[in-house]
Amino acid sequence: MQMAGFGGDLHIRKKGEIDLVTEIDFEVERMFRALVAERFPDHTVLAEEFSPPEDRGRIDEWSWVFDPVDGTTNFAHGLPIFCSSLALEHRGDPVVAAVYDPTRRELFTAERGVGAWLNGVPLRVSSAETLVDSLLCTGFPYTVHERARDLVDLFGEFLGRARAVRRLGSAALDMCYVAAARLDGFWEQRLNPWDISAGALIVAEAGGTVTNLDGGPFESRRGQVIASNGHVHDQMVETIRTWEASRSRNRTK
Repeated sequence: MQMAGFGGDLHIRKKGEIDLVTEIDFEVERMFRALVAERFPDHTVLAEEFSPPEDRGRIDEWSWVFDPVDGTTNFAHGLPIFCSSLALEHRGDPVVAAVYDPTRRELFTAERGVGAWLNGVPLRVSSAETLVDSLLCTGFPYTVHERARDLVDLFGEFLGRARAVRRLGSAALDMCYVAAARLDGFWEQRLNPWDISAGALIVAEAGGTVTNLDGGPFESRRGQVIASNGHVHDQMVETIRTWEASRSRNRTK
């Protein structure tokens, strides 16, 4: 369904100043909700388009966390970097995950304690040991206009330490690319559970490390993440701490 609408005459509307949604987002989510209701009537669905804001921090026994189109802005502009992202969570912890990129026909999957795969082939994170040898990635939230300077400053902090930094526009794919050793690390803040729950499991099962920005245990409801190959993880945490300390000093001047 995504590819049928990609590059065509889509009905697009704004959810916020720069946050877009298309008819494909709505239709795919409707279909998924109907499928879960039929097959798993006791499970809940936490998804981008129809879950009310008050449900975004909710944790249930079994919940399907779903983003019908992660990378909607790319999709709406005809840029082929987007995916569908799905995780089955048990009490807030992802146990099964799938991320599908229809433009490249790449299906990333993971099962807790078993492994992670790309089109059935096992995944393993990269072996880069220093930031200067690393290709990193990040994203900017839809509230970027409210704090653009802070985000650019942190981007610059990493840019000064890494081989290069990218911004692709799909958090789920960014994390899958860490799992596939295409990237060495990823960080972002002000996210939603459906942006990062599936990717977090895929990275972890590929041998990577996933935490909050402060290095503490990952919780998808907190909306922040560092995902890395593990070797450069502490260096990424330290980079963020350095930036936060500098920001605090500047605010007290």
